[in-house]
Amino acid sequence: MAQYRRDRHEYLPNGNTIFEVVMLADEYGNRIGPANPSGMAVDAFGRARVSQPFTLFDSSHRFDDNEAFATSNTATATYEHFANNGLVVLDVDTTDGAEVVRETKRIFSYQPGKSLQVLNTFVMDTAKTGLRQRVGYFGANNGIFIEQSNSDIYFVKRAINSGTVAETRVSKANWNLDTLDGTGPSRKTLDLTKAQIQFIDVEWLGVGTVRTGFVIDGQFIHCHSFHHANEITDTYMQTASLPIRYEIKNTAATASASRMKQICSSVISEGGYELRGEKHAVATPISTPRNLTPAATYLPIISLRLKASELDAVVIPVGGALSGVGNNAYFSWRLVRGGTTSGGSWSSNGNSSVEYNTSGTSFSGGKVVRSGFVTSTTQSVGATDLIGENFFNLQLRRDGLADTAEEFTLLVASKVDNDDIYASLEWEEITR
Repeated sequence: MAQYRRDRHEYLPNGNTIFEVVMLADEYGNRIGPANPSGMAVDAFGRARVSQPFTLFDSSHRFDDNEAFATSNTATATYEHFANNGLVVLDVDTTDGAEVVRETKRIFSYQPGKSLQVLNTFVMDTAKTGLRQRVGYFGANNGIFIEQSNSDIYFVKRAINSGTVAETRVSKANWNLDTLDGTGPSRKTLDLTKAQIQFIDVEWLGVGTVRTGFVIDGQFIHCHSFHHANEITDTYMQTASLPIRYEIKNTAATASASRMKQICSSVISEGGYELRGEKHAVATPISTPRNLTPAATYLPIISLRLKASELDAVVIPVGGALSGVGNNAYFSWRLVRGGTTSGGSWSSNGNSSVEYNTSGTSFSGGKVVRSGFVTSTTQSVGATDLIGENFFNLQLRRDGLADTAEEFTLLVASKVDNDDIYASLEWEEITR
């Protein structure tokens, strides 16, 4: 069949054909094709999003306000779990300074060379004079977030590189890809009083790009990029290992009370994750095992916590062992997150971000996260691995709003008085 040539407005003679190369582009003008995916089909490093994601964190509130977030609120501000909706509401009255801040107890580890994707869902209150609302991947010193302040909307980059916190604030009208005003590539209009899925993906390496936007109708809409490579002479923020944070605050007295709804969050390392940190360990001395008295009382054998000066460190317990001493001796053990070790002394583990206590005399509070039993006889000594898999769930936590560390403790009880136990805990520090 002859081919019609548009440049000549005629068919080729004798049924001849020619081949034309068609160049396809996405809505942002980027060339695309099977060998050249583009736009949000690729991660922050330009790789097609077909690699296995590794979930570092996920949060929802199906039955209760989960334990993943620390909360700070002023006297005239409250927060409450709504079970029927599966979310947490953050309420402020009209008082100047009324505020609720919720921040994850964990810092999420960015791994150089891999895209880090953050997803948050929320509903903000109607914009009003004196009201500021923020959601994103940020802490007190560094991070990226969406902010609605009065009637203005911004993407904000926060950094403490100079020694004091500084913010790069980009107003909605100046977003460099899609201003979500109905005239951009997506033809969508942003309404923050409706439920939103925020995305942030980070190419750090100190000088990479951060992409921000929203997922609407199943489509990743890329609104703004913070570019840095070939443009700056320093890192663009101190670290990309940060918490998730929600804030609502009255910066002045408001005309009416306000409410933000916190729904779900997720942090994903795109392309998997490999622990490549510095390993540390602590154990009871071989010459002096811990004596367990009185019987059936859980005593703290080893307690770990982040140093007060390094609360944003990323520390993962990766191993531990327990070995009883004696004939027909029975022991019960627990790993407990939170709570308080009394007695003994805390020591620093060299250049580690962790301090430990192996001489605590009593313990109270906390939540049991793993437990088991071990025995010993004259013929054999029982031993057990305490950590197992899914160790990211056991990451050492802190309350960044109160500047306090949360303990992680191995407790052991014996069946009878005066049985002895040996124990060890190992951890990996992957702070970046």
